[in-house]
Amino acid sequence: MALADDIAQLDTLPIADLRARWRRLIGAPAPKVGTNVLRLALAWEIQARVNGGLARSTTQALDQLARGRTRTDTARAGMRLVREWQGAVHVVEVGEDAVIRWDGRDWRSLSEVARAITGTRWSGPAFFGLKKAAAA
Repeated sequence: MALADDIAQLDTLPIADLRARWRRLIGAPAPKVGTNVLRLALAWEIQARVNGGLARSTTQALDQLARGRTRTDTARAGMRLVREWQGAVHVVEVGEDAVIRWDGRDWRSLSEVARAITGTRWSGPAFFGLKKAAAA
């Protein structure tokens, strides 16, 4: 069945069938919401499964916005991040290829660099000043 047809079919289903469809699709009981909201949620889930859903970074950014406590800037190509730690200055460069470079090596994340510098687990964006408290 085509995606558009699958979603259009939701408009004809009663709430009991929508809840059963949710359980089959998600594997958990349907949320306690109205019929129209459940239809919208099911439509989104069906589309996300067909088209791949949201990227992890997008989901994290949305979660952060919803909590409203902090804002995190992303490390962009060409950035130089400087941090002093225990008397030593550390400079991290984000290359045009988006690769993080520090101490003559390529790193997968800012958090890995922060861990190498401090010897403890750190949020890389917090360590390098990219994560800030949201304005009240």
